Amino acid sequence: MHAPDRPSAPAHPARLILVLSLAPTVGLGIGRFAYSLVLPDMRDALIWSYSAAGFMNTINAAGYLAGALLASRLIRRFGLAATVRWGTLACVVSLALCAISGNFVVLSLARLLAGLGAAAGFVGGGALAATIAQTRPERANFLLSLFYAGPGIGILASGLVAPFVLQAFGPGSWWIVWWAMTLLAAAMTVPLLLAPISTTAGVADAAAAPFAIRPVLIYLAGYFLFGAGYIAYMTFMIAYVRDAGGGAAAQSAFWSLIGLSAFATPWVWRRVLALDRGGLSTTLILGVNAIGAALPIFGHSPLLLGISALVFGVAFFAVVGSTTAFVRLNYPPAAWPTAIAAMTIAFGIGQTLGPIAVGAITDAFGSLSYALNVSAAMLAVGAVATAFQPRLARRS
Repeated sequence: MHAPDRPSAPAHPARLILVLSLAPTVGLGIGRFAYSLVLPDMRDALIWSYSAAGFMNTINAAGYLAGALLASRLIRRFGLAATVRWGTLACVVSLALCAISGNFVVLSLARLLAGLGAAAGFVGGGALAATIAQTRPERANFLLSLFYAGPGIGILASGLVAPFVLQAFGPGSWWIVWWAMTLLAAAMTVPLLLAPISTTAGVADAAAAPFAIRPVLIYLAGYFLFGAGYIAYMTFMIAYVRDAGGGAAAQSAFWSLIGLSAFATPWVWRRVLALDRGGLSTTLILGVNAIGAALPIFGHSPLLLGISALVFGVAFFAVVGSTTAFVRLNYPPAAWPTAIAAMTIAFGIGQTLGPIAVGAITDAFGSLSYALNVSAAMLAVGAVATAFQPRLARRS
């Protein structure tokens, strides 16, 4: 018998993973998170409650959950490359739908489609990135971090555009912002369509290996709490900044700081991500994320909000990367798509329940501070939970 073939190393793995990172850039950084920038104007113009505003992210998260559930099947049928590309194109279409109608049902369907496409692109792209990273084991965690910095690019780009479009066109111009986001996302999708990513499929397109939930149940619970906790911060913090008197420049600066922090993630956390000790790396990163989310509780000063954005952002992007590192260190390559999908499902359930719950809390108590308190608490409990996840005996 001979050893199974290892995937051949692409000439420029970092460059190829950066191209792949455009899938979560479009699907998450723009498709999901740009909604927070447009939300205050949409809520005023369309006369929404906080519960209705939260529902829009809940339906997006429900689509993301459905996409995660279907991802492994889509990958087996159409391949990783096609799943990533079509998922990203679906996100572009969803942004255009948000621009053409203020109807609650149409907007809900658009947000649902964005979630479906983002999950397909994220799971497929994550499996491809893990496969490419595996060809350079000494740099694997750093290369994986490049993929998970993708949403930060979308957050930064949308943060530099959306607040100033709203300021220029005035109240009720939320639909113009969605057109701007559509054009931005379409431009970012072009390199993804042209890149030779189909040549990197390798072992990730192999038949799926078994995946047992029980050995990682604690870890999945912690990731669920991350999904439920982070989404309140990312949904309502722009509204919090605006309510505190922050104009377009303050909103743009806050959002851009979150996006910029993603670029530091690969360097800040590369040694932590290399820890092969069960859930320890996720615990450390998620703990920092909780601290960042908790800082606005102590005041509205620009300095405090800026520190909050940086601390939250530099950990936020790394939490997702730590789960893929956990999968890569604990499962054989053939199990990666299924294991990443399982992690994404736990995350998806959390972020489906989170927005509508915190919206209801805000409506009930009349202040966003209560929602942010709950958000930080859930992140802290998630950090504690993942600390109890032991290392698995990996099957090769």
